[in-house]
Amino acid sequence: MSRRRAEPRLALVGNPNCGKTALFNALTGSRQKVANYAGVTVERKEGLFVSPAGTRVKVIDLPGTYSLRARSPDEEVTRDVVLGRFEGEDLPDAIVFVADATNLRQNLRLVLELKRLGHPLILALNMMDEAEKMGLGVDSARLSAELGVPVVPTIAVQAGGVQALLDQIDRDILVANAEGMAPSGAVCHWHEPSSHDLRDYHREVLRILSLCILTPGRGHSRTRTIDRVLLHPLTGLLILLTVLFLMFQAVFAWAAAPMEAIDLALGALTGWLDQALPDGLAKSLVNDGIIAGVGSVVIFLPQILVLFLFIQVLEDSGYMARAAFLLDRLMGGVGLHGRAFIPLLSSFACAVPGIMAARTIENRADRIATIMIAPLMTCSARLPVYTLIIAAFVPDRTLVGGWIGLPGLVMFALYASGILSGLLVALVMKSFWLKGAREPLLMELPAYRLPRVRNVALGLFDRAKAFLTRAGTTIFALMVVVWFLGNFPAPPDGATEPAIRYSIAGALGYALEPLVAPIGFNWQIALALVPGMAAREVAVGVLGTIYALSESGDALQSSLAGVLGQSWGLPTALSLLAWYVFAPQCLSTLSVVRRELNSRAWPALMFVLLTALAYGAAFVTYRLAQTLL
Repeated sequence: MSRRRAEPRLALVGNPNCGKTALFNALTGSRQKVANYAGVTVERKEGLFVSPAGTRVKVIDLPGTYSLRARSPDEEVTRDVVLGRFEGEDLPDAIVFVADATNLRQNLRLVLELKRLGHPLILALNMMDEAEKMGLGVDSARLSAELGVPVVPTIAVQAGGVQALLDQIDRDILVANAEGMAPSGAVCHWHEPSSHDLRDYHREVLRILSLCILTPGRGHSRTRTIDRVLLHPLTGLLILLTVLFLMFQAVFAWAAAPMEAIDLALGALTGWLDQALPDGLAKSLVNDGIIAGVGSVVIFLPQILVLFLFIQVLEDSGYMARAAFLLDRLMGGVGLHGRAFIPLLSSFACAVPGIMAARTIENRADRIATIMIAPLMTCSARLPVYTLIIAAFVPDRTLVGGWIGLPGLVMFALYASGILSGLLVALVMKSFWLKGAREPLLMELPAYRLPRVRNVALGLFDRAKAFLTRAGTTIFALMVVVWFLGNFPAPPDGATEPAIRYSIAGALGYALEPLVAPIGFNWQIALALVPGMAAREVAVGVLGTIYALSESGDALQSSLAGVLGQSWGLPTALSLLAWYVFAPQCLSTLSVVRRELNSRAWPALMFVLLTALAYGAAFVTYRLAQTLL
């Protein structure tokens, strides 16, 4: 007998891309990231739900794995939780194995492996709606009898699609826990399956399927037809490049109207406050510090949402896994594993989850190389900087008969520069420091599915919430600090320059200016780069505050892009764009690199390397621009 727990713990286990996270969300009401490709869950997530009988249950969503023979860090998390090896934790009270009903042959081998542990086990036969569309008939009762575990059909993405699973949990797991029959807190004894064991598993899976599959189904014929085009070495790559190009065009075209509306709203608010508030520090703090700083960042929210809309639709549709296969040969040419595509893709949103997603790469050298170049993928925090400079210096013209916008073309070139730079860095690292044989890419390709509107909407809502939360906390706090440093001490009597030139911020900017003058940066840019270490989009807010405190008269009524267009030369603007292609990483990125690699040396190397690359690229760009323009 074991001790009874107040909150029974269930572990969700399954192969990658089986719908575990969707089931986790359905049980707990959480909004964890759900996508139609393997490797989304790279660490354990916990949530609570109340069973129909009224019992609070803790559920743990674990990374996908094909076996308890862990070959990568994310699979080790699953193995250690299931076997009770996770420090400070007992064995889970039960395992809910989530199986893709359309791919039972791949899923059932792990079920047989888990059965040997002796844990209470429920098989959730997920994606039954997809199986029905394929004409696939599964005798769940016979499957339960053959496996010796409860089998419950589920549709995690439909309302009420997990009710039968909840009832089964009440009947089997919670009753066992109430009677003191839950597993003990000891570590589970397990040995890695031998080749003989694996052959036995394979034969047993085939035997069970021959008895339990009533109709074999038509298979994913539509998926195979589409893949003939999208996975073709030539047409597939052309389509992928076209999709990416259109995405960056849409970032400007679709976001233009809402950005203009936000700009007008902020302008109206500033004008109203200018009239309503008396002259003084409070008025300057609100208008020049908070609105000019935070507002300069918030205005780019529509573009970030458009970018994430494309990424999430491509993920949910199943196309991203195909993109990994298409780019496998290119990435292999620089020594990277094809599986590195998914971490690098995640880094376009933020380098932090991208670096964490590298846990799915088994080989340590390949994993380190992927982590080191992940920050070179243009994350969403750089988007405000790019957009600001493009708006200030790139004419809003169209090319090729009005089909291609010049700003979008420049944005595409910046993203492409980051990708190519990352591949070159990887080639150098794999050639000299991180040598090793290249492993083939093995990844299950999911069936194409129409993205679910609710899933996409929730993803965009969470992204907007995260962006605005950071704008209202980190960026807000930094803007207040910058405003304070830009106003104190007060200018001396008879001063003819704006107050910021006599302030702490001005002194710091002028002290840093000689370091960045060779690459064309002025003291305002130098000052903006410092708090940009906390979050790179902060640099836009700092520039907004600095120039709001620096300008007077009509210049104050102009947008930040207009002010920069008048204050900077084109070589300076191009130099800053080159700097941000390699932008030295924010503190959170360096922190997660230290955690993932358990080393201080790698984040230190990353910072030094990217700073040197950024300075060198900016120097060359500035000098060439001065010579040619």
